[in-house]
Amino acid sequence: MKVCIVTDSNSGIGVKEGKELGIVVIPMPFFIDGETFYEEISLSQERFYELLAQDKDVSTSQPAIGEVTDLWDNLLKEYDQIVHIPMSSGLSMSCQTASSFASEEPYLGKVFVVDNCRISVTQRQSVLDALALVNKGYNGEQIKDYLEKDKYNSSIYIVVDTLKYLKKGGRVTAAGAMLGSIFGIKPLLTIQGAKLDAFSKPRGMKAAKQKMIDAVKNDIKERFGNDISKIHMEVAYTCSKDEAIKFFEEVKSIFPGAIDYVMNPLSLSVACHIGPGSLAIALTKDIFSSFDL
Repeated sequence: MKVCIVTDSNSGIGVKEGKELGIVVIPMPFFIDGETFYEEISLSQERFYELLAQDKDVSTSQPAIGEVTDLWDNLLKEYDQIVHIPMSSGLSMSCQTASSFASEEPYLGKVFVVDNCRISVTQRQSVLDALALVNKGYNGEQIKDYLEKDKYNSSIYIVVDTLKYLKKGGRVTAAGAMLGSIFGIKPLLTIQGAKLDAFSKPRGMKAAKQKMIDAVKNDIKERFGNDISKIHMEVAYTCSKDEAIKFFEEVKSIFPGAIDYVMNPLSLSVACHIGPGSLAIALTKDIFSSFDL
């Protein structure tokens, strides 16, 4: 059975890299001052942050369902089944919309939409896991089942450099943003499962980084069997690449022995809400250590 893996650019995988991996990537749309842009196609990372700095009206959107179903129709001419891995259902309606259409003819039993509550680097790992399962001969229904059973075996911790964008999105009040700026608060957010939540309010970037490191250590010990050799370690960022590389090297030295180490820009759908200057550390338990596959 030929199975195709489809994801969106929230995974951090671009269209070009997707072709190299053998998957199909849907570029995410954004509205900027009323005009539609597509991630990596007509909107680069650099241009996105330029527009954000200019206080343009930037908002996220979801792929048009007609474009998604047209893609499915074309792929099903070549493949028997599709495993579609969108961003977390807690952060976008795109997952629910795709799931609704996949539950009806002509896609029933052919298109399997995975709701495994991932985004950015952890979503990327889900895509790679799905590819590995395809290569082992699993069908679309089995892959969806394993990915959804595995959905809580990951965490992302994000330190936010400025409260400006959280205030703009209504996640903090104007007064809270002002006080946070005065006292040097660097909000620490987390994604564990469906949505983005507050985790801690450290003062200064140094303290925030230490909080992230401590949170990861606790996850490894309390949630993931205290075995780093079964963990994928990941760093994501909206800060400068040089700053991200420096933090990435710190992470590798603090957590030696992981399966692998990945560094990618943070998904623009998340960056839209937190702005530039942010750093994130993530960890994902290896799916093959969770199940007898």
